[in-house]
Order: sequence, then C-alpha cells, then structure tokens
Amino acid sequence: MELDRKIFGKITTKEIIGAFPPAIPDTKNLLDTELNQLTNQLESHTKEYLEKLLEDQEIAGKHVNSRPGAMALAQDKIRLFTEYNQKYIQTIKNKLKT
Repeated sequence: MELDRKIFGKITTKEIIGAFPPAIPDTKNLLDTELNQLTNQLESHTKEYLEKLLEDQEIAGKHVNSRPGAMALAQDKIRLFTEYNQKYIQTIKNKLKT
C-alpha cells in the first residue's frame, strides 16, 4: 500500500489508515476542510479534467478499502474517508451533468 499517496486533496493514505491523527475531531475536521476546498475548485475545471478526477477518486476509494478487514487499521477513519470520498464523487458527478 502506498502510504504517502494523496487520496483526498492533501490527505495521504497513512493519515487515514494510521493511528494518528485521531478520527474525531482531527481527521473529521481535515476531511471537512479538504472537501470544502476540493468542491470549491470544481468550478474552474474542464469536463475532461472532471472525468479524470472522478476516475482518480474512485481508484483512491478502492485503494483505501483494499484491506478493510485488517484489524490494525483505523476502521473509524476508513469509514469517515469513505463517507467524504462518496460525497466528493457525487459532487463531481453532479457537476459533470451540468
């Protein structure tokens, strides 16, 4: 697993699957901030870029969830990431429809 891979804005895999930072409130706040910034940036992108971005986010979701049963991983943070990633994916899809 690529631990330094950016999977949600500036957030890396190790921040989601690792013990630090804690899920609540730190990781949740990080995800809130990134989601807002990422969503605001969608306006300035082309349809082609949005399609690539959508594909990249779907891959990032699979990347993080590739070992969901591993008990040593931070399951609460993985669930949070999945929730926020799905919100972002849906926002991208909505933007592509307009």
